[in-house]
Amino acid sequence: MDSALIPQGVKRCSLGKFALFIGIVGAVLLWGVYAMLLCWLKGLNQTNMNDYYGFALWIWADLAVIALGGGAFFTGFLRYIVGKDELKNIINYAVLIGFICYSSALLILAIDIGQPLRGWFIFWHANVHSMLTEVAFCLSCYFAVLSIEYLPLVLENRQLNKVPFFHNLAHNMHEVMAVFAATGAFLSFFHQGSLGGVSGVLFGRPFGFREGAFIWPWTFFLFTWSAAAYGPCFTLMLTRLIEKVTGKRLVGDKCVDLLAKISGWMILTYIIAKIADTLYWAWVTAPEAGFTLMDFYSNNPVYGIWILVLEIVIGGIVPALILVTRKGRKSSFLLVTAVICGVIGVSVNRWVMVLQVMAMPVMPFDTWAMYYPSWQEVATTILPVAYGVILVALSYRYLPVFPQEKELNS
Repeated sequence: MDSALIPQGVKRCSLGKFALFIGIVGAVLLWGVYAMLLCWLKGLNQTNMNDYYGFALWIWADLAVIALGGGAFFTGFLRYIVGKDELKNIINYAVLIGFICYSSALLILAIDIGQPLRGWFIFWHANVHSMLTEVAFCLSCYFAVLSIEYLPLVLENRQLNKVPFFHNLAHNMHEVMAVFAATGAFLSFFHQGSLGGVSGVLFGRPFGFREGAFIWPWTFFLFTWSAAAYGPCFTLMLTRLIEKVTGKRLVGDKCVDLLAKISGWMILTYIIAKIADTLYWAWVTAPEAGFTLMDFYSNNPVYGIWILVLEIVIGGIVPALILVTRKGRKSSFLLVTAVICGVIGVSVNRWVMVLQVMAMPVMPFDTWAMYYPSWQEVATTILPVAYGVILVALSYRYLPVFPQEKELNS
């Protein structure tokens, strides 16, 4: 029965080995579900949030996975709107990663509510002046778009595709996929930007506050730009990881080279804009509020000046310089190094814009507020990772995620 579901012409591990792997990851998943239920049944007192930290560890994870999932909308935009046909060999996987990231983001938001039965309030009693309301609406709509983009892949399962209705439905959905790709890019522009705008408009929190254009602070545009730039890095990193685990080649060199090259130029232009933004903030915006650059960094182990170097130099300049050069992309070691640095860079950016904003003292009598997540926060943050691993494993085993796999391993 199991072998009849596996795509034709490819090899998979035995069912017993696969079941053991799913069982181990499933145990981690259940640990996260238990912590999630504690947060829902006993309340947010299960966390270490306080008057300083209104955002828990999982909100950083939420913003990070949304940025890393940006590979879905940007790759779809390049494939269906710009016409980069070579990316057809990785678009299925990019959509799968995006689906996992955005469903995880919604799950994290459901935990953050504390009272899930009131989750519908955000739609029915919407605060139309809140950027977070825009984020919630766009996020929900884009998840629906990703579900539509993921559905044809499910219908192409070896057995489901034998049913004429499912076969024709999958074929017809592929024909109109450009419409959904364009819709996804439009929705992503606003919700990624609004997430950046939340910290940018906090004039009472000078670490995040930024000037901007009209009603939008520069962080609005930087968040969208960084998601499009770094999202493909996450897709490429996970592709290399699965190739390592399975011992197979899954995506051709031309496709990887093209996506890495585009990502490299996007990161390079983004990091130039980020450096310009940081310099203007340090030399103009912060002094006008009575601060110097070093007021925003302390000697504690979490928020030292090293974090700025890690984000901009290690996570920005290094991957950009590697990926824009042919020699850097051709070297497997340098390519993997670049995409890992890129993933770290955008994750650090979301960390400082979510947590460092609240840690820094803004009153003369205040001190730096440290934050140590509870085990429930750690478990619920790992929960989406376990869920993602299981969904990737199931999709890889039973769905034609990588169309070049048979050709590259024959």
